[in-house]
Amino acid sequence: MFLYPAGFSFASLKSDLSKAMSQDGASQFQEVIRQELELSVKKELEKILTTASSHEFEHTKKDLDGFRKLFHRFLQEKGPSVDWGKIQRPPEDSIQPYEKIKARGLPDNISSVLNKLVVVKLNGGLGTSMGCKGPKSLIGVRNENTFLDLTVQQIEHLNKTYNTDVPLVLMNSFNTDEDTKKILQKYNHCRVKIYTFNQSRYPRINKESLLPVAKDVSYSGENTEAWYPPGHGDIYASFYNSGLLDTFIGEGKEYIFVSNIDNLGATVDLYILNHLMNPPNGKRCEFVMEVTNKTRADVKGGTLTQYEGKLRLVEIAQVPKAHVDEFKSVSKFKIFNTNNLWISLAAVKRLQEQNAIDMEIIVNAKTLDGGLNVIQLETAVGAAIKSFENSLGINVPRSRFLPVKTTSDLLLVMSNLYSLNAGSLTMSEKREFPTVPLVKLGSSFTKVQDYLRRFESIPDMLELDHLTVSGDVTFGKNVSLKGTVIIIANHGDRIDIPPGAVLENKIVSGNLRILDH
Repeated sequence: MFLYPAGFSFASLKSDLSKAMSQDGASQFQEVIRQELELSVKKELEKILTTASSHEFEHTKKDLDGFRKLFHRFLQEKGPSVDWGKIQRPPEDSIQPYEKIKARGLPDNISSVLNKLVVVKLNGGLGTSMGCKGPKSLIGVRNENTFLDLTVQQIEHLNKTYNTDVPLVLMNSFNTDEDTKKILQKYNHCRVKIYTFNQSRYPRINKESLLPVAKDVSYSGENTEAWYPPGHGDIYASFYNSGLLDTFIGEGKEYIFVSNIDNLGATVDLYILNHLMNPPNGKRCEFVMEVTNKTRADVKGGTLTQYEGKLRLVEIAQVPKAHVDEFKSVSKFKIFNTNNLWISLAAVKRLQEQNAIDMEIIVNAKTLDGGLNVIQLETAVGAAIKSFENSLGINVPRSRFLPVKTTSDLLLVMSNLYSLNAGSLTMSEKREFPTVPLVKLGSSFTKVQDYLRRFESIPDMLELDHLTVSGDVTFGKNVSLKGTVIIIANHGDRIDIPPGAVLENKIVSGNLRILDH
C-alpha cells in the first residue's frame, strides 16, 4: 500500500506520468500506481454493491462491472485517441449518395423486408435544457403531440400500411424510465409493440482522487448527483444484457434503426432498409451511418474519415488543438454524423460476446451543485462503426436531420414551414426554397413555458430567411415574418409585435408597447 502526500491528485498524476514515459523506470512506476488505483476503485465498488437489495443486485453488478472495464481503459489510454497524420478522406464508394440508394426502387415484398426491422429510440435525456422537468420525449412539439407521440404514430402508420409488425424499443436511463413507463399505457391500443430497457448507471468519480462519489446504490437524497447514464454508446452492452437482443434475433429480426428521439427527421426509410436487406453486390453491411452535408452551423459535428483502412467517426474532442480549424473546414470534411444508424443484430451479438466493440472514451467534466468537481466517462454509439464489417455511410438529405435541442428549433417545427402527416414532419410545399431559416431566440425564450407565453400564435414563417429575437419581446396573433427580421428590446424595454403585423426585412429595436384600450 502507498502513502500519498497532501494535495496529491491521481488525475494530474495520470498526465504527468504519461509525459514521463520516456524516462527509465517511469513506465513501471506508472503501472504500479495504476494497479493501486484500480484496486482502490474495485474496493469502493464492492462496498457500493453490498448496499444493493436482492432484486437490484444482478443489474447493479452488471453496471459496476461495465464501469470497471471502462475505467480500466481510461487509465490505459495515453494522449489523443487519433493520430492526425493517419486521418484520410473516406474512399468515394464508402459514402453513397442517398439518390443512388433511392434510384434502386422498392421490391414487391417490402412488407417482409420491414418485418426484419426493430426501431430503437434513444430516450435517456431530460428536458432540463429547455426548462422542463422529466423526460425530454414528453415535451409537446406539434399540435400537443410529444416526441414520443409522433414516434408511435409513425410506426403505427407503417404497420397499418404494410400489415407489418415493426416494434418500438426505447432505451431509457434511470432519469427517464419511471415517467416514460407511466405514459406508455396510453398506447396500449396502438398497433405498435413497445419495449423498454435501461442503459447502465455508472458512478461519477471525484476529479482529484478518481474514486467514486457514491457511497451506496441509492440515487436519491445525497446520492442524486452521484450517478450518471454513460452516453448512448452504452446501447450495445445494455441491449445485450436486457435479453431483448436475443429475443428479436429469435423472432427473425435482423436490423435495428437507432436514432435520437428528439430528431424529428429520423423516420424509417424504406430505401435504406431495402439496400441493407438486398445489397446490390450481395454483401450485406453490418453498420450504416446516415451523414449529411455540413453547413456553418454544423462545424463541430463528428465526421466520417478513413483511418487505418476502416471507416471511423472522429469527434471534435478527439482532434489535437493544432488541427481543430482544419476539422471544422467545410471544404475538407464535408459531412457530419446525424446519429441515424442501421445496425445488424447478429453483428452486435457477435461483437458483444467477443468483447470487441471499441469506442473512444469521452471524458466529461462536471461540477456538482455542492461545488465538487467530478468526471464522467462516456461513449458514443456511432464510434463503434470501426468495429463492424463492411460499414457504409449514406449521404442523406438534410430533412433527415431535424433535431429539437432548443426553443429556436421548436419554433421551426411548430410553424407552417412543416406539415404533419402520420407523425412525420415534411417541409411545406408552399415554401419556395428547401433550406430551413436560421432562428435565434434570446434567453427570455429558453424555457418552453416562457417561450409559449410570448407567442399568442406561431407566426407565418414560410418566407423567412433569418430571425433574431433578443430581450423582452412578445408576438400577437397572426404575425407574418419574411426575409431577415431582427427584433431587439434593450434592457428595461419591451417590444410587443402587434396582431396581424407583417415584418419583412425589418430591424425592430427600442421600446414598442401595445396597450389594450
